[in-house]
Amino acid sequence: MNKVNKEIVNSFMSDYIVSARKYRPQTFESVVGQQALTQTLQNAIRLNRLAHAYLFCGPRGVGKTTCARIFAKTINCLNPQNGHDACNECESCRAFNEQRSFNIHELDAASNNSVEDIKSILDQVRIPPQIGKYSVFIIDEVHMLSTAAFNALLKTLEEPPSYAIFILATTEKHKVLPTILSRCQVYDFNRITVPDTIAYLQSVAANEGISVTEDALNVVAQKADGGMRDALSIFDQLVAFCGTTITYEQTIAVLNVLNSDYYFQLVDAALRHDVTASLLLFNDVLSHGFDASHFVTGLAQHLRDVLVSKDPQTLPLLETSDSIRQRYAEQAAHCAPVWLFQALDILNTCDINYRTARNKRLTVELALVKLCQLGVQVVVPGSPSKPSSPSSPSSPSSPISPISPISPSSPSTPSAPSSPSMPKIPKISLGLGVKKEQPAQPSQAHEAPKQEENRPFTDDQLRGAWVGLAASHADELRLKQLMETYTPSLISDTSAQIKMPNPWQMKELQKAMPSLLKQLRATLHNDLLDIQVIQEEFNQEQMAFTAEEKYALMAEQNPALAQMKELLDLQID
Repeated sequence: MNKVNKEIVNSFMSDYIVSARKYRPQTFESVVGQQALTQTLQNAIRLNRLAHAYLFCGPRGVGKTTCARIFAKTINCLNPQNGHDACNECESCRAFNEQRSFNIHELDAASNNSVEDIKSILDQVRIPPQIGKYSVFIIDEVHMLSTAAFNALLKTLEEPPSYAIFILATTEKHKVLPTILSRCQVYDFNRITVPDTIAYLQSVAANEGISVTEDALNVVAQKADGGMRDALSIFDQLVAFCGTTITYEQTIAVLNVLNSDYYFQLVDAALRHDVTASLLLFNDVLSHGFDASHFVTGLAQHLRDVLVSKDPQTLPLLETSDSIRQRYAEQAAHCAPVWLFQALDILNTCDINYRTARNKRLTVELALVKLCQLGVQVVVPGSPSKPSSPSSPSSPSSPISPISPISPSSPSTPSAPSSPSMPKIPKISLGLGVKKEQPAQPSQAHEAPKQEENRPFTDDQLRGAWVGLAASHADELRLKQLMETYTPSLISDTSAQIKMPNPWQMKELQKAMPSLLKQLRATLHNDLLDIQVIQEEFNQEQMAFTAEEKYALMAEQNPALAQMKELLDLQID
């Protein structure tokens, strides 16, 4: 046994108490993260405005039962200090500290939730306190009571004796009957913030003579998720493993937490469009035994933290230590907001698809490739590329959409030939994040496009490309519906028209037509394609309002309908 372990055994073996019990607050001032609630309770005690029933609700480990015990101890103190603090010297306080007070009754409703258990409490309510002013009944996990037990408590809870006070505590407020809620003063406890948790753990570590880094405590606070009891339990676990010196590396190893450096490095690789480095980092994560789904959610949380670090107004939403906060600020300076929005959308989609995907690793890798492709102008291999206009260069900070093949700031790029029956909108190829460019020859830079580049197409191919283009505009529901309702008809080799009876719908489609034409020309490989939207003549005679008129119009178009009516002797309603 080494020297460190001997010191731990000698100091803790004889009378060791877990930190969650040893450092349980004994006064309202020592309660962490609940200043508003504790101040309200202190004022109520000082002004002698005590309610007969309280409901303390909130997440686990935030101080509900602790505040209930402090409140019960204080209101029974015979010599209160400052009007709202227990003296810890009178007989009532000593009896409470030695756990022999007959004025405070605690019931665990998780294991005592029947009507008989509530009746035993009601029998105790009839007995006035022997020392002190009040008999306090603390019912923990009150939402576990049965409906019959709740009903048995209703009358006494509404009109208890003057010396009886009920304090109900629960983590699930929505499960408590509304009739119970209406009889109580409700106090909602908050989650303890990461800075408050770190500060309290630092004081505990200093009191125990333990050296711990702020980064390690930040991991503990994040893992505790707002619960001080969980944070203290994790702290004890780290002390048992590390001894009197706790480092960040030991903390992430014990708690099986992925090092935040992976997320910082991966975002840097995505900004460099380096797919190879991203995939190698992900492989390293898997080789260390971490789950891929946790990696995706962790990366999404990291990008969220980077996003909130860009604006001083949202900076308080970042719950972390000062050293980590500085790293987030440095990386946020290199990330455009649009890039972060699209990256978060990619990871959110990956998280949704991960649960149903058969090849889960490939699902995550594709998401990483898409992250690296954001902001890259990619040319389809094997196809002629047109020189970019000097006035509209491709910028990495303005990512192109993976759905639309045409960037608003760059000329259209021909794609590979598609199926004759249903041409597809070309996608961005996975070029491992490398920006591919084909330098134009000086002799070809000013040549006009040759006629051989324009390929002929049929009416079916035009309609198929139109339907495929409509499917790519799923986020523009109105435009998608118009495109699915009205399709173009070919009237010559390169000209088509769309007939629409509604002039308002015509204007809406005409407004979107320039962008649609660019994408159709790229899909069909023909720059001469032109589509005209014209108004169809309105035929008043074809309008049918009554059931007879509708039947007559349908029978005129389909004579078999009239024969079926006669054979079956049907009537028109």
